[in-house]
Amino acid sequence: MVYSQALVFGYGLSAASEEDHLAEMWRKVLQHFRAGQHPAGRLKKATSSSSLESAYSLEDDDLEASTQLQQQDLAARFEECLVKAKASSLQCRELLVPARMSSRVARDVLRASEDEPCGLRGALIHLFTETQAGLQKVGTVTPEHSLTPTFELSVVFRAELQRWLPLKHLLGSERVLRLRPEYRLIKRKLYSSASPTVIEF
Repeated sequence: MVYSQALVFGYGLSAASEEDHLAEMWRKVLQHFRAGQHPAGRLKKATSSSSLESAYSLEDDDLEASTQLQQQDLAARFEECLVKAKASSLQCRELLVPARMSSRVARDVLRASEDEPCGLRGALIHLFTETQAGLQKVGTVTPEHSLTPTFELSVVFRAELQRWLPLKHLLGSERVLRLRPEYRLIKRKLYSSASPTVIEF
């Protein structure tokens, strides 16, 4: 940029000399900040550090709350599948489930999803019940319908063995099915040829 010496600003300085003055002033300000000698700079740094810590703690709280909500939602969907299967595939009058079992299963499903590219959103979850009649399909849960699943989880509940089989004709065809606290979780990655991982709980 070319400045004319005839062009004068308010303080009797030419444009070129004012530009030099501004550059020198900014150089000094920057030196103060780099040396940490500016009290306002130190105060701002302390404030930003504490605000970062509070921001991180808020993020952790949000993450924990989000995980709890996911766990509750999954547990409710598992229970819904079991209720629907009671009269259909399980063919029982009453289904007894151990306390907080659906919540435990949901927690373990979330943990099994942690190392996946899309997390739980990439899961396809099948529920089965292992009875004397064999393996019965209970239902399927898809956390995110808009995504193509990247891995498959199969939860296999185990039913208590029925005692008093000789008296079954006296008790009628309707029966009570009780699930055991133990269950099996089978994980299969859909993008890998590796063997499925089986976890016993």
